[in-house]
Amino acid sequence: MIKLAILASANGTNAQAIVEAVREGRLDADVRVILTNREDAGVIARAAKLGVPVEIIPSKGHRNRAEYDALVVEALKKYDVDTIALAGWMRILSEVFISAYEGRILNLHPALLPSFKGATAIQDAYASGVRITGCSVHLVTIELDAGPVIIQAGVPVNGTADELEAQIHRMEHRIFPQALQWYAEGRIGLEGHKITVAPAKGNVRKTDYIEGCLVSPALEEKI
Repeated sequence: MIKLAILASANGTNAQAIVEAVREGRLDADVRVILTNREDAGVIARAAKLGVPVEIIPSKGHRNRAEYDALVVEALKKYDVDTIALAGWMRILSEVFISAYEGRILNLHPALLPSFKGATAIQDAYASGVRITGCSVHLVTIELDAGPVIIQAGVPVNGTADELEAQIHRMEHRIFPQALQWYAEGRIGLEGHKITVAPAKGNVRKTDYIEGCLVSPALEEKI
């Protein structure tokens, strides 16, 4: 079982999806804390409702990213976490943070990496006219949005930009808990820059097509 910290800057729907996956027995994790860098973030109320401890460390007013990240790392030590889930964490991590949890940070990005990196990925994909975009979960490295990809969901670009964003968020809620579960089970390997996922030990039902979206590797449900 992993000892998990969730870092989120906004509404926290993915943080909630992770906590719900734990409580439904789909994710072998102990969510020790939800940490945010914004005092007005919606995730604060969600965490309170879910009964998960919250740390609020405002990111404004610091000299640089390293100074701020040192404060975050120090705060996380109180909770003895061993894995970090970046669930809408709208900050670029410094080497201070990455070195503290190297190989143990998973990030959710709202595009099919390596396309559309950065904070405006959904808007950029929609404006570009691509027919398919989506979301990715990857291991974090020092280069922005460039770590090895664990799982992706391909989302057709239909309707408005708001409708696309809503569909991407629905897929995020499915693939992030799955990636964390593979990590918790010790099934994630790395060959060069390519992630491998070892076969499940028990019987699982695999689903690779959800709501018109393709997921790879397929989601698993124990049977």
